[in-house]
Amino acid sequence: MKICVFGAGAIGGYMAGELALAGHDVSAIARGPHLAAVQSHGLKLIVDGQTRTVDLPASDDPAAFGPQDVVICALKAQQAHANAGAFAPLLGPKTAVLTAMNGIPWWYFYKEGGRHDGHHLQSVDPGAAQWNAIGPERAIGCVVDPACEVVAPGVIEHRLFKRFTIGEPDGSTSDRILALRDALVSAGFDAPIRDTIRWSIWLKLWGNVCFNPISALTLATLDRVTSEPGLRALCKSIMAEAEAITASLGLTIPKQMMERRLNAAGSVIGHKISMLQDLERGRSMEIDALVTAVQEMGRLVKIATPTIDAVLALVQERGRQAGLYSNDISQVDGNDACSDYRLD
Repeated sequence: MKICVFGAGAIGGYMAGELALAGHDVSAIARGPHLAAVQSHGLKLIVDGQTRTVDLPASDDPAAFGPQDVVICALKAQQAHANAGAFAPLLGPKTAVLTAMNGIPWWYFYKEGGRHDGHHLQSVDPGAAQWNAIGPERAIGCVVDPACEVVAPGVIEHRLFKRFTIGEPDGSTSDRILALRDALVSAGFDAPIRDTIRWSIWLKLWGNVCFNPISALTLATLDRVTSEPGLRALCKSIMAEAEAITASLGLTIPKQMMERRLNAAGSVIGHKISMLQDLERGRSMEIDALVTAVQEMGRLVKIATPTIDAVLALVQERGRQAGLYSNDISQVDGNDACSDYRLD
């Protein structure tokens, strides 16, 4: 399978390296020192304490690689929006785009099947840049579980988990998703296909919508956010509002999953979640896909979100004061989009 990973940082680099080692025709889009290192010395993967070097073509110019069978977008949401037009050289008539990203995806309501089918979310895709440039018909959903980090330019360390849950927006088991599943499995990943990928997106988002902004505001690690009584109560309040939105959209996630998410997060001692890492490292903060989109969807289904509203206003201002957030995500600089980012 011919695959281009757009954004070969932490998660994207891990995927690109393992897929290339499995024999697939893999190329990577990266920038800055990370790209220079990959071009000079190959991509180095550290998995289970062992380092392997992967030679694969990498460039900052998508035109270098031409149309693909699959493009894996492993950018943050705001970076993906800023780079929407750059996908064009990679897109052939049947190219699929796997959105291996956190939060609410820009294509969320495409073939959703409910009363909001086809609705466009302004918070994650202002001006419908991705909707128009890429096309929702190309999208395949993905929930990312692995924890990886760019520990040095050109060096990716895998820490935990190997599961990438995937699903078609319409819930079908298409030929293209079966082929993608087989490619991911051949690379050693777990790649279950879900007929309700939005359910999986929301389950992960129940954690991200609260853990990320609270960590950025308090500088607390994940175990502290979920164990300190006041912060845990705040998490529960945000999760309850997200659960009400989820239910209004026709998705039923058992309420006991709230405690499970909190307890699982609390078991990761000393972990700094991605939004806090971004704040500390001076990188653009992924606020809109994780929090603003939830607020927008709450307003769409007429569910009040007072706790989310308050926390969102605070973390947006924190981001603005640090120079790492703008309400107009079209102003995000895409030039750092492929160098040193990670997903939770």
